[in-house]
Amino acid sequence: MLSVCHLYPDLLNLYGDRGNVIAFLQRCRWRNIPVRLVEINLGDPLDFSDIDFLFLGGGSDREQNIMAADLVTRKGPLGQAIEDGLVVLAICGGYQLLGQYYQMTDGSKIPGLGLLDYYTVASEQRLIGDVAIEMELDGEKVKATGFENHGGQTYLGAGVAPLGKVISGYGNNGKDGFEGVRYKNVFCSYMHGPMLPKNSKLTDYLITLALKRRGMDTQLQPLDDQLENSANAVMLKRMGN
Repeated sequence: MLSVCHLYPDLLNLYGDRGNVIAFLQRCRWRNIPVRLVEINLGDPLDFSDIDFLFLGGGSDREQNIMAADLVTRKGPLGQAIEDGLVVLAICGGYQLLGQYYQMTDGSKIPGLGLLDYYTVASEQRLIGDVAIEMELDGEKVKATGFENHGGQTYLGAGVAPLGKVISGYGNNGKDGFEGVRYKNVFCSYMHGPMLPKNSKLTDYLITLALKRRGMDTQLQPLDDQLENSANAVMLKRMGN
């Protein structure tokens, strides 16, 4: 049995981020992989050792401030779970909160959890539009598409790697040509849309990692991804790729 945790589903569900959880669950169920969903809100108890896939979405500044204090109380167990190989997908605000800090336009800093080596700086320019990246999944180069809309610009430290190379759009900061973060089994991205339904190969890769960590069979039954692949190809063509 795989356990999926959607952390703060009532606060962090910007631009349909919940679709990432639905995609992970459904692609498991289509293959008869036993899976359950746990939704954790403010103050709810959570044992990260019981979780196989953790999703943390994005929200408005107001909603992120509401949950930030609660998330801090979970820092130690979450950090240990990440080091132990927990599979995590964090989008936009969730992505930023796992890093060192968010620097506002007036220079003040909002501390992040500091679990991963990057920081974010607010900018007057919002980075908005369709985005495409090329990333490597288990040795295979894969092109992923999504939609970005973020005022924060993220800069990576030496302790993490980018999720992918930008081939269209802005990515982390519009300057260095990279998008997102990869650290162990943690995947962070600015891609809304939501990300996983648009990019089935990434979804399956996350499922495989979760199964492997749980000691279950990682051989996934092929699914008919014709519609998903066609939609991805249309978006890549629209962006000139």
